[in-house]
Amino acid sequence: MNLQRDLPIETAILATGETGGGVLYGMVDMLSSAGNLWPDFVGTGARQTLFQTQVVSNQRDAFRCANGVPIIADYTIEDDIVPEIVVVPEIWRPPERHLAENDAKLAAWLRKCHRSGSLIYSSCTGAILLAASGILDGRAATSHWAYKDYFSRHFDAVNYVHGSCLVTADPSGRIVTASGSTSWQDLALHIIARHCGAEEALRIAKGSLLRWHEEGQKPYAALVQRTTHEDCVIIAVEDWLGENFQQIAPINGAIAFSGLSERTLKRRFKRATGSSLINRIQCLRVEEAKRRLELSNDAVEEISVAVGYDNTSFFGRLFKRLTGVTPGTYRRMFQPVAQAGNIPFDRASDHT
Repeated sequence: MNLQRDLPIETAILATGETGGGVLYGMVDMLSSAGNLWPDFVGTGARQTLFQTQVVSNQRDAFRCANGVPIIADYTIEDDIVPEIVVVPEIWRPPERHLAENDAKLAAWLRKCHRSGSLIYSSCTGAILLAASGILDGRAATSHWAYKDYFSRHFDAVNYVHGSCLVTADPSGRIVTASGSTSWQDLALHIIARHCGAEEALRIAKGSLLRWHEEGQKPYAALVQRTTHEDCVIIAVEDWLGENFQQIAPINGAIAFSGLSERTLKRRFKRATGSSLINRIQCLRVEEAKRRLELSNDAVEEISVAVGYDNTSFFGRLFKRLTGVTPGTYRRMFQPVAQAGNIPFDRASDHT
């Protein structure tokens, strides 16, 4: 679905005290570069402003957002302006914290824009504000992987899609949500391609050295997230599993450690953590495998055995199911990051 319109396209990027400054200004910069970056680089073609990008906020005065990044809004949500495109960047908020006092006004503004025909895009945890507004009820959406349980607890009317990079809310295509953190880059490319054509999106991708996160966010997600609960026995079992998941029969070991029957342990573990006992063991083993793939050159077969799986084929299938990629692909994605700090340098040579 291509929505190329009259140019430039009026675009508002929402900024609050919790907005991530890097995403906010990164989105401003990338959309503002559309139509201008490529002619500057290659020296051919006319420069053209494709997006009229402005920052809108719930505060009229200058303020600092997350990590102290200064913000000066072009206008506020109180002004009678309905942009053609609204972009809601991430908001820095821990998953255990629910809606803030100012969210109601922001949600009301988003509902107004949606009713008036704006196309609405969110990046990462910006989807929380969309969900709070009600415009995602009965629709599909995604957000950062760490907020999957948050959505199930607070916004069960939203069809949360885990693992995808971009999710279109419904066939109308008027709402699109992007997953975690740097997926805002995919979202920006999507917006450019959708409104200005695929060729311009490709130019921005090439000029900015961007690539599409076709693997989604599953490879980046932590498979083990401890939940807060008050079952002391299960807390102790979780700690025990963290130290003993490589054992040949960790479930039997956990049963013996807990002093509970197998049926009771499995029932209480599921109730307290939201995860089955076998799933927790598998996630612990794959997390350790991920660490070894990142930090060592050990063969996949060796890593499989080290984390508790003699059957390497089974391990490979399990790894791909939980992370979305093969062990080899995972290593190629993340080992260069782990090794980035190993480049030697000579401080003395800096002054020669």
